[in-house]
Amino acid sequence: MDSSTEVLALFPRYVLKSRLPEGMLGELLQLAEQVLAQPEQSPDASTKLAGQLAQQRELGPHHACIQSLCSSEILPACEHWIRHVIDRQPPQGRGPWTPGRYRLQMIDVWLNAQRAGDYNPMHTHGGSFSGVIFLRVPPQIHNDSFDGQLCFHGPEEWHIQSFRTGMAQYVLPVAGEFYVFPAWQPHSVPPFRGNGERWSLAFNVVAVPMPAPGVGPPASAAAPATGHVTGRPNLSLSTSRQRPGGFA
Repeated sequence: MDSSTEVLALFPRYVLKSRLPEGMLGELLQLAEQVLAQPEQSPDASTKLAGQLAQQRELGPHHACIQSLCSSEILPACEHWIRHVIDRQPPQGRGPWTPGRYRLQMIDVWLNAQRAGDYNPMHTHGGSFSGVIFLRVPPQIHNDSFDGQLCFHGPEEWHIQSFRTGMAQYVLPVAGEFYVFPAWQPHSVPPFRGNGERWSLAFNVVAVPMPAPGVGPPASAAAPATGHVTGRPNLSLSTSRQRPGGFA
C-alpha cells in the first residue's frame, strides 16, 4: 500500500481508506461506461441489494480490470485491515488470522449508478469485508451538505433530549478513492439533487480460515489457498454463489 493509505478508527471501528492508481481508475470508468451503455449485457443486481438506484449491475471476473482490481488493490487492502487490527490484539486473541492460515476471496463486485433522488438505505453486507470504490462524483456532492455522501452508522441513534448525539460518520466521495470495512458495519447513502450520476463499485470479500499444519484433509483434497494476497486471487462473482474456482 502507498502513502495515501490510512486507517480511520470509528467508535472505535476500523475503516481503511485508500486510492486507486490513476490508470486503474480510467480503466474502471471505461468499463462502467460500457456496462451502462448496454445494461442488458450484465446481470441486474438490484433484486438482491438494498439500494434504490437507477442501475445496479453485477461485474464478473471475465473483465480483466476487475481481476486486476481484486489482486492488486482490494485483497491487499483487506490484508492491510487484518494486519492493522489483529496486530493490536494479544497473541492468544488472533485465532487463525496469521499469514498462511487463511485466504481471501472476492465473492461479489457490482456497479452502482445513482441519480438525483436515488438512495441506499442503512444496510450491511454478507461475507467478511465490504467496500466501495468511487468512480464518478457530480460537483453538487460536496462537504457543505450530506447529500450523496457515504455514511457509517454506529449503534446509538441521535436523541437530543438526552444529549445523545448519535454515531454517524459521513465521508465525501472522491473519484478514485475507496473504503474497506467489516461486512457487518452499517452504512447508507442519502439522495442528492441536481444533474449528473454518482458511479461507484461495491464488493464483498470473505476471509476463509485454513487448517493448521497437520489438521484437516490431505493437501490434495484441501481447497487451495490461492486467495491469499501472497498468491493468485481466487474469485467468485456469481449470483448463484457456486464454489469458487481459481483463475488469474
